Amino acid sequence: MVTLSSSAVDALKSGLRGPLLLPDTPGFDEARSIWNAMIDRYPAMILRCAGVADIRQGIAFARDNGLPLAIRGGGHNIGGSALCDDGVVLDLSSMKSVRIDPAARRAYVEPGATLHDFDHEAQAFGLATPLGINSTTGVAGLTLGGGFGWLSRRFGMTIDNLVAADIVTADGELRRASASSNEDLFWAIRGGGGNFGVVTQFEYALHEVGPLVYGGLVVLPFAEAKDALVKYRAAAPAMPEELAVWAVARLAPPLPFLPPDVHGKPVLVLAMCYTGPVDDGPAAVESARRFGTPLGEHLGPMPYEMWQQAFDPLLTPGARNYWKSHNLAGIDDGLIDALIQAIDTLPSPQCEIFFGLIGGQTQRVAADATAYPARDTLYAMNVHGRWDDARDDDRCIAWSRAFFDAAQPFALGSVYVNFMTQEESGRIEQAYGTNYARLVETKNRYDPGNLFRNNQNIRPTV
Repeated sequence: MVTLSSSAVDALKSGLRGPLLLPDTPGFDEARSIWNAMIDRYPAMILRCAGVADIRQGIAFARDNGLPLAIRGGGHNIGGSALCDDGVVLDLSSMKSVRIDPAARRAYVEPGATLHDFDHEAQAFGLATPLGINSTTGVAGLTLGGGFGWLSRRFGMTIDNLVAADIVTADGELRRASASSNEDLFWAIRGGGGNFGVVTQFEYALHEVGPLVYGGLVVLPFAEAKDALVKYRAAAPAMPEELAVWAVARLAPPLPFLPPDVHGKPVLVLAMCYTGPVDDGPAAVESARRFGTPLGEHLGPMPYEMWQQAFDPLLTPGARNYWKSHNLAGIDDGLIDALIQAIDTLPSPQCEIFFGLIGGQTQRVAADATAYPARDTLYAMNVHGRWDDARDDDRCIAWSRAFFDAAQPFALGSVYVNFMTQEESGRIEQAYGTNYARLVETKNRYDPGNLFRNNQNIRPTV
């Protein structure tokens, strides 16, 4: 346990606008709970920042007292980087402002905002930028790791749409990072995670999307999975970039459009979103509908904001989660065979494996243009182990690792940093590839003492 003098804590409190939560403060245990219930860490204090001044105070306090520092945005990171033991947590969840400039097509977003906060404001003007697929995810962490979702085939990664950011670095300075200001820092935060400071505001470019899109789910019997995935990979090159189709293998949830006798049975779910003209939607998804004989489907026009929340019921907080991920250039026959074997041995009804088709605009950016380098990725594959009972930890983790190992011969060797668990620090150089050395140089410049290390850490060498 960390021992701090009461005078030091009182001095910190006196300079804050937001509340400072200590272990004996009511609500402290709730405040240290995050999305992944496997993470159980006990910080010395949690500072609920009300603005940039509080962020600067918290950084200075942690730095000057030699305390671990964690930054919480949405609290969704699989590795639990939002929390630390015996240190300071800067909780940014109260800083949720999203301001839209519809004429300039710009969004100005604070670091505590979620995807839903962003989408709700932007869709009021029929605008959006590529984000993730779970509306309770924090915008900040998603962006700093790269960010991709249903719009990425058309408009690129989230970081490809980041215009500028304000960031407090380890020395307490507030810096503007953009293509014309602190360019090295701007390059690094587009994929380099929280290694370089605390972003206090993001500025994004927006695109005309919605408010209605066409899409939904087509659920196939798992007996047809191999044939369907072969058709899926064959169809991918000709798919319009307005269409995103993801393949998810799992047990069927109790969806209302599925017959009750299908619930809990292995299925292949094709999740699709078409963001071109809504009237063109049925034709755009028709080929994907024919990958197999559906057990049930739910397709049609819907608000984009609603589609962004479609998977929230499967990703609620409080469950135990363990992920393993690969980037893929294709879906090989051997990978399909390994998938079928893995689904035959599912350890929990909540576990799933997905192939997220991205490509398109994400592949037209040079690997060294941003810190995120994996521009050859066509599919992001994630093994999503998920369960409720801690007694199932070993079994579910072993299953996740087994499929990850079986898939490795068919993978590119790179990995999306936001999908990495804390134990995977040995893969950080894989995540950044040829960009890693430049990231270390930038870390040396802005955080030589490695204050921001509670992450997939890029260690300084000075």
